[in-house]
Amino acid sequence: MTQLAFFAEARREFHSSLLDGILTVDANGVPSNADKGSVLSRKIASAVLERLGVSRTALKLPGQTAGSNFEETCVNFVRACFEKTGHLRPGDFFIQKGGLIASFDQYSHLDDLEALASKYPEMATALGADYLIKPDLVIGRRPETDEAINVAGKLVDEDVARLTTIRLANQDQPILHASISCTWTLRSDRAQNARSEGLNLVRNRKGRLPHISVVTAEPMPSRIASLALGTGDLDCVYHFALPELVDALTEIGGDDRIEQLKTMIAGKRLRDIADLPLDLVI
Repeated sequence: MTQLAFFAEARREFHSSLLDGILTVDANGVPSNADKGSVLSRKIASAVLERLGVSRTALKLPGQTAGSNFEETCVNFVRACFEKTGHLRPGDFFIQKGGLIASFDQYSHLDDLEALASKYPEMATALGADYLIKPDLVIGRRPETDEAINVAGKLVDEDVARLTTIRLANQDQPILHASISCTWTLRSDRAQNARSEGLNLVRNRKGRLPHISVVTAEPMPSRIASLALGTGDLDCVYHFALPELVDALTEIGGDDRIEQLKTMIAGKRLRDIADLPLDLVI
């Protein structure tokens, strides 16, 4: 028997965790990630679910609870897979659920803005609060010691490279490597929230731009497109079961929907959850 690739096994465990948790059906057979008011959403979500495994019948969890559980499941998947890529992207990385971006080097100046806004209310009105971003999932990289930098030969000393942030001798804050939003389903307002967060990460950074991505279990191609199409705000959108979604739409039919999905995939705007860990290596 051929052994499954690690990412394939991790993907299967990811789906198993969802099936044991938030991915359920109600008494009428409607999947928990479907829009109950949309016949097409229910149909697509059901077809995807059939391809993932046996679901439980349970009451749909409140939105905040479902969102938190989805975040936790995504964190576990990304951590398990990204930790296997150390040979491709060496470094002292850590992965966590949530966290203020101001705790990372590129955005540490935002603490000063918040302090000023608290002291001077008129500044708070001008600045707004859009810069106070709390990502669902973050990957950080700790600065390296000079011993680590010089392991293959003396690259730095006390007189050179005194401003780079990767060097612990210069600063001790972690560097934000990736900011990932985990959105169980997409409605127009949620899609725009994720896009706004991405845009603010781009605008407010001082230094290297982190990876900015979204993971979703949304079944409707049109809603995925509202977030995935376009460039600049996000690196890419990752679907929790993209091959299953493609198969489901092919079965259900609808040339426009299938074409829309293929456009996002061919345009490098939509990928599967299993692609995310290796994209984070780049």
